[in-house]
Amino acid sequence: MNEENKTLLSILIPVRNEPESILIIVKVLEALVEVPHELLIVTDNPTDTTVPVIQSLSQKYKNVNHVQNIMGKGVLNAVRSGIEAARGKYVLIYAADEIGPVLAIPKMLDLMKKGCDFVSGTRYAKGGKRYGGSLIGHLLSRTANAMFNLATATALSDCTTGLKIFRRHLFHKFDFKSAGSGWSFAFDMAIAAQVMGWKIGEVPIVSIDRLFGGASSMRLVPWVRSYISCFLKGLKALPPWHSPKPRLNLLPCQDE
Repeated sequence: MNEENKTLLSILIPVRNEPESILIIVKVLEALVEVPHELLIVTDNPTDTTVPVIQSLSQKYKNVNHVQNIMGKGVLNAVRSGIEAARGKYVLIYAADEIGPVLAIPKMLDLMKKGCDFVSGTRYAKGGKRYGGSLIGHLLSRTANAMFNLATATALSDCTTGLKIFRRHLFHKFDFKSAGSGWSFAFDMAIAAQVMGWKIGEVPIVSIDRLFGGASSMRLVPWVRSYISCFLKGLKALPPWHSPKPRLNLLPCQDE
């Protein structure tokens, strides 16, 4: 059996000058993720201050690899570069400064093994929590998700979270032509997975924004513009009559 066939999960972690965060989260993931996996840490710039830490960690953990983003700056292009290097059957997108969602990974994997094509974390359903970060960021995220849930047939209570897992061979089906800045592509993915009729699931997570400190790279105006664009796209793609709206935290993924 070759190395690719042994790898069940590829964890993609886009970073930008986050040496302290990556040092901690890699150790946590390596301690708690029990399935055969690889950690692909993606940087935009070879001079990123995270690179020496990644190199040191890769000496200790053979499944930790540095991926240089060659597809253009930004989180989406970092994910694209990570996908090109990934070997796992499933791909998990993970933020470097988050520890709480680690506890949700086994449940997310369980849903994938039961037949899901796409599973999202949720901070806004029963069992989910969000702490820290800017007040305006929290209010915008919570309000946008609540309004989206009321106005559309979405089956997900938290479309905007970046924590997503999906089958690697399906990634090419996403169309990111209208994707905006930052992590808004994750919102776009949540909409597209439902429009394509994939089997989807949702797992509650505890999120603590900027747990390890440091300044957020979020730029409010481009961020709001991108999320409004996704919101409007979702209104058109997932009207209330699109499909029944499931209300479970763990959505069934097997055929009825």
